[in-house]
Amino acid sequence: MASTAIAAQQALSGQRRGLRAVTPFLGPAFIACVAYVDPGNFATNMAGGAQFGYALGWVVLGANLMAMLVQTLSAKLGIATGLSLPEVCRERLDRRVVVLLWLQAEAVAMATDLAEFTGAALGLNLVFGLPLWISALLAGLATFAVLAMEVGGFRRLEAAITALVGVVVLAFCLELLYARPPAAAVAGGVLTPRLPGGAALLAVSIVGATVMPHVIYLHSALVRGRVPSDCDDARRRLFRFEIVDVLCAMGLAGLINLAMLATAAAVFFTRGDPGAGEDLGRVVTGLNAYAGGHSGTVFGVALLVSGVASSCVGTMSGQVVMEGFLRRRIPVFLRRAVTMLPAIVVLALGFSPTRALVLSQVFLSFGIPFALIPLVAFTARRRVMGPLVNRFATTAAAVAVTAVIVSLNVYLLATA
Repeated sequence: MASTAIAAQQALSGQRRGLRAVTPFLGPAFIACVAYVDPGNFATNMAGGAQFGYALGWVVLGANLMAMLVQTLSAKLGIATGLSLPEVCRERLDRRVVVLLWLQAEAVAMATDLAEFTGAALGLNLVFGLPLWISALLAGLATFAVLAMEVGGFRRLEAAITALVGVVVLAFCLELLYARPPAAAVAGGVLTPRLPGGAALLAVSIVGATVMPHVIYLHSALVRGRVPSDCDDARRRLFRFEIVDVLCAMGLAGLINLAMLATAAAVFFTRGDPGAGEDLGRVVTGLNAYAGGHSGTVFGVALLVSGVASSCVGTMSGQVVMEGFLRRRIPVFLRRAVTMLPAIVVLALGFSPTRALVLSQVFLSFGIPFALIPLVAFTARRRVMGPLVNRFATTAAAVAVTAVIVSLNVYLLATA
């Protein structure tokens, strides 16, 4: 770990160049990108591909580009201030506003955990046929095991979560080999914006569920103090490296989401089975039946791994939120135990896990403005950001993206 810190300092001082200079800084965005390939994304992308084929590929691309901008701003805030977004809010906003922000952030964290934990349990259920409540308990144990990696140093936890992302990548590479979607059709969906009749709500769901408020808080915390940078030039150089980290991680997340959509389109839409994407259990059954090669099992494993990884990230975000807004911290395992209880209850009562995923995504929409608006406002202030303050064009783009995301989430809430 010390060698990584030394390599990072050498890169900031210009002693390392090219790929060797970038490598020590890769990591924070890969943890954040887990939220962009979480079980909620599985549900919306598979439904979009099954119902409308490749037509919503451009929506996936647009959502991913917006996510890149948002996560870049979050990283920039952490580098410029040495603080997380909740800490900046605590320092610069009225106490009553801070408490309000904390309460909604904790509620959003609970909804996030419900989605991620439910996805992991559903993955276990689909792959091994275990009862959902037993799957939920095993998913909890798996999450505890991953979080325990932090005992040996945060970079070990970071490496473990990145490895889980790698499993999801491998799984969807296999899915594409099984499904064989035509490259021309996929490219046409990405490059030719069109909205089929009845696709508006799903398109909004894909965009609205893309930017997750908890990783906006988390990303700013992951980069603060990661590499000591005590001068403006070092912070600028560090930010350039973090841009590469964001582009690589978010680009990878975008490709995974597009692979989900393309797989559903090739397997279900082309066979005239648009309803298959509405239930992840039917997705697994249909993939095994139509694509073969145990592709449904591979999908279930990807869902399980995604759920475990994103559940860990959700727990980490909850820690950042409480510590940042209130200067309070509780043991991470206690937080994990408390936040997984609602999901276990929901699954034990027999509530549809796919429905729980959809409803949690709708609830998450409430938290978007509370994270995005302060982020854009703070990164546009020179008194906060110093030389890393946003340029006018960046602020204009961020305001436009915020307006689009908030408007789409309002639409999603109104029509849910």
